[in-house]
Amino acid sequence: MSFDLGLSGRRALVTGGTKGVGAAVVQSLRNAGVKIMTTARTIPDMPQDDVLYVAADVATAEGCQTVADAALMQLGGVDIIVNVVGGSSAPGGGFAALTDNEWQNALNQNLMSAVRLDRALLPSMIEQGSGVIIHVTSIQHELPLPESTTAYAAAKAALSTYSKSLSKEVTPKGIRVVRVSPGWVETEAAVRLAERLADQSGTDYEGGKQIIMQSLGGIPLGRPARPQEVADLISFLVSPKAASITGTEIVIDGGTVPTA
Repeated sequence: MSFDLGLSGRRALVTGGTKGVGAAVVQSLRNAGVKIMTTARTIPDMPQDDVLYVAADVATAEGCQTVADAALMQLGGVDIIVNVVGGSSAPGGGFAALTDNEWQNALNQNLMSAVRLDRALLPSMIEQGSGVIIHVTSIQHELPLPESTTAYAAAKAALSTYSKSLSKEVTPKGIRVVRVSPGWVETEAAVRLAERLADQSGTDYEGGKQIIMQSLGGIPLGRPARPQEVADLISFLVSPKAASITGTEIVIDGGTVPTA
């Protein structure tokens, strides 16, 4: 963004900040003068000098505790939490392919990671009387794909409901809670999926993208969102310029969801 967001000196925790949307959020907030701590299962080979990295799996209670402890000790608390981590490793095959373990994995990764980090870090935010929490949900909670994303979509729906309840509780205490709901975003993983579908269908990358867009019922914009576009939205939402925005869900999907 070309205008000053008023974020210089703020402290932010961004989960999943080494790839895709998370990496774009880290870069965007870093450019705005924010002191960043981010998480990943492994620290990148070429870490940025002015970004603090914590190697932890936030899909586990132990990983969340490790991250929260690091944020409190190294940053002295946080002003911003951006929970980007999420995803699905469930197999295709509809409801019958989803074992208890697949369901638990989806809930741990997409719901409990945010719940646990919020629980650990919110007390310090409440004590300081200010803060912003962004939970990255997904349009899948409105448009689930039964072949492959039932558990993921249900977990994101739970995250959305939890976020709304949390906003009612903590907004009067100075903490804004906002959900950002992306549609299909052209991350590294999305590119690999499009390339795989293209190979299977005997077409090129653009043809692979069309297959994905058609599976979503079409994207009126004609393309997926870019990670930087999602990051720019999040950077605005955590800034003082969005001081009246809380308790709501902002959709960034190129018009994919067909209803308002």
